[in-house]
Amino acid sequence: MNVLSLFDGMSCGQIALNKSRVVYDNYYASEIDKYAINITMKNYPNTIQVGDVTKLKDTDLPKIDLLIGGSPCQSFSSMGLYREEMGGKVGFDGKSGLFWEYVRILKLTKPKYFLLENVVMKKEWENVITEALNVKPIKINSSLLSHQSRNRLYWTNIPNIKQPDDLGLDFRDIIETDVEEKYYLTKRAVERVREKQGLKLVSGKSKCLFATYYKNNSSSREGQIVETNGRLRRLTPKECEILQTIPIDYTKGLSDTQRYKAIGNGWTVDVISHIFKNIEI
Repeated sequence: MNVLSLFDGMSCGQIALNKSRVVYDNYYASEIDKYAINITMKNYPNTIQVGDVTKLKDTDLPKIDLLIGGSPCQSFSSMGLYREEMGGKVGFDGKSGLFWEYVRILKLTKPKYFLLENVVMKKEWENVITEALNVKPIKINSSLLSHQSRNRLYWTNIPNIKQPDDLGLDFRDIIETDVEEKYYLTKRAVERVREKQGLKLVSGKSKCLFATYYKNNSSSREGQIVETNGRLRRLTPKECEILQTIPIDYTKGLSDTQRYKAIGNGWTVDVISHIFKNIEI
């Protein structure tokens, strides 16, 4: 089986295929971020990198059996960088318009199976995607299979996809107690947390991870603040990997900044694996 993953990031799809024991022959990845590519090649050196999706042609590929992708979500997301009140582009006019590249490749490759992941969005945008792919999405919250609350839509023709059973995981069970000093907040950062968040610490389930967590670790919507040893700190990359159900140290070797970005841009692997288990080869 040949697999093509668009907007591949650090290859969460490949982790999920292995977790769900779906056998594949070749894995083709379309990604342009050099750090994400480095993570993939460190863990899966046989991955075939095919570059920018906008330049991808049918002559670059063999017969594709499974097409997967998570097209950019920023201009669909209410938490994204292109919110209307900021005067930025939204919907298909923004970065999320790369969805049409997914449609182009889907028509080009005609795979047996396909899967597209994206954020929960305005119904009008959701309907456009549904019409283009001719399947209705299933909404699955990663909280059922992970320690993170992350609601996402999945459009797929893989049959018989149901809601996964709730594993009842508690984020507090994975909090590390022995962490480096650099992860603890400064006195000023703690004051900002109190001002913007009212010191609401993470409990039960982590909030959704964002790719910009690296630069916003002590403020408002991307705070993810925990308390250990009587002090406040941000999450470690290891904790973030666990939240996305990625193997521990999968992103090791990059700077913390690039690790946070790659993890936040990734998929919750165990949700994808849950879907892949219904693939019939």
